[in-house]
Amino acid sequence: MAWIGKVGGGILGLLIGGPVGALIGSALGHQFDRGSGRPGSLGSLGYEGLIDPGYGLTYSAADRQRLFFQTAFYGLGALAKADGRVSEAEIEAARNLMSELRLQPEAVRRAIECFAEGKKADFPLHDRVLLLRRVCGREPELLRTFLEIQMDFLLGKPAISSAERTVLLSMADTLGVGRLDLAHLEAVLRARRSFRQQRPVASPGQTLGGAYRALGLGAAATDAEVKTAYRRLMNQHHPDKQAARGLPESMLEAAKERTHEIRAAYELIREQRGMKQAAMPPR
Repeated sequence: MAWIGKVGGGILGLLIGGPVGALIGSALGHQFDRGSGRPGSLGSLGYEGLIDPGYGLTYSAADRQRLFFQTAFYGLGALAKADGRVSEAEIEAARNLMSELRLQPEAVRRAIECFAEGKKADFPLHDRVLLLRRVCGREPELLRTFLEIQMDFLLGKPAISSAERTVLLSMADTLGVGRLDLAHLEAVLRARRSFRQQRPVASPGQTLGGAYRALGLGAAATDAEVKTAYRRLMNQHHPDKQAARGLPESMLEAAKERTHEIRAAYELIREQRGMKQAAMPPR
């Protein structure tokens, strides 16, 4: 990503919170937080000082996409500052995540702004995550994707601190996701990262074990369980379905990458077992 180097200095300045970063943040303004003012829009609901958006209003796809993007990076900012300071490892993890999400320069600038807001001590993270649940609550897979982004950020660091886990658990609780589900999500994401790294160099046995774990399975799973897990994960991550749920367009490239990884893991297992190709549900 050639543009990463161009914006790297701005990312570092704003993540750390220095004077250069503050100037960049001011120059960017807050256009991404402003709603349109029409009935049912986030702006007309007093999004800047959120209290209660109500349940009876209809939100546009643009509203959901804007809210998802903002809240994702608000959460990352809060996680980075959870233990009191933003470390070099967290800065690197944020840069890597932005690269993995395939964000374009304009989206990177918006992400930096939201990240900086989220790391403020008085930022109302619970209220913002609660709004995400209320606006996107009918799309549980979208909320799961939100938690995947938060977890991916933490897994990109050498270790996860207890303070960071507390913030993550709080977000998951606000979204209605229990600790066991969150632990399973972490295990699957760790396995998927490992499978991604192993594929070019690992032995077939090691890679096959990673493929099972990437699908959230053990080697003793039945063929039917393998196919069910594959269909479920593809349904969750397929870019077309994610776009329909409200995933921002700027993050769809990452969804494509995830489907490639899931398909690669499934194909490895299928070939090893001599299984027929699983039929996918209609888009």
